[in-house]
Amino acid sequence: MNTSHPLLVRKLLVDLSQGFPRHWLAGGAFRTQFFNAMSMSFPVGEQDFIDSVREAALALPDDAEHASLHATIRDFVGQEATHRRVHTLYNTELEKQGLVNHWQHWAAKLIALGRERNMPAISRLAVTAAFEHYTAVLADLTLRNPEIMGDADPMLRTLWTWHAVEETEHKAVAFDLYLTLGGSYKTRVRWYMFAMTRFTIMATRQTVNNLWHDRTLFKPSTWLDAASFFFGSHGLFWLSFMPLLGYLKRDFHPWQHDNRALAEQWLRANADRYSIVRGLKAA
Repeated sequence: MNTSHPLLVRKLLVDLSQGFPRHWLAGGAFRTQFFNAMSMSFPVGEQDFIDSVREAALALPDDAEHASLHATIRDFVGQEATHRRVHTLYNTELEKQGLVNHWQHWAAKLIALGRERNMPAISRLAVTAAFEHYTAVLADLTLRNPEIMGDADPMLRTLWTWHAVEETEHKAVAFDLYLTLGGSYKTRVRWYMFAMTRFTIMATRQTVNNLWHDRTLFKPSTWLDAASFFFGSHGLFWLSFMPLLGYLKRDFHPWQHDNRALAEQWLRANADRYSIVRGLKAA
């Protein structure tokens, strides 16, 4: 099964080496450090997504029936490899600001533990599909609610929206591969609950750590920003709760919510901010 369209691998035309403001998102310490925390997870996380999809795809027949899915998987790898590289540069700038990336080590240890315990390839793929849904929901909120990034530093607004576009484009690849390989509903849901729990815990810990190094952890304005960001009239909690729960439906599929038009709209309006890369070979 392959419901995803062919993907393009793009090079984002931003220069992160010039640096960016410490509180680049609407001047808010909490919301800035929340997004910074997510960036810290991406280089290790995106590589694990690549590895798990590649490993699982070894069981996919190399025939005409599955040629389209094989091609989409190669494009998925290219996009994720590009995300990994861009966020590595992003995180380098965060280190210069005095932040410490603990999430990469927590994630690496968790991945290593799975390998030590000979975690089946289909289970690793289920974890990837779960995290892909989590990121796809956040991506959709970013595209559907431009005010989230409305007062952001222009360079980082471009970066996060570009990332949201590509997460939207390839949100069903791991899921389609999982279904094609006969993955069960029970396994899918079990690993989704695991992924949601781990993501919430690690995102919270890293955000708090970022605020500590930012010297804004105990400022009342920080927690007012957090309350508004998560629980305001258009807060992240209210916007994401039902889409995240949707994954638990037995007949769920990522393209039941088809938001490709939002991604295409941004790509058309921002064609000068990226270039198409052809024949990218991901590491």
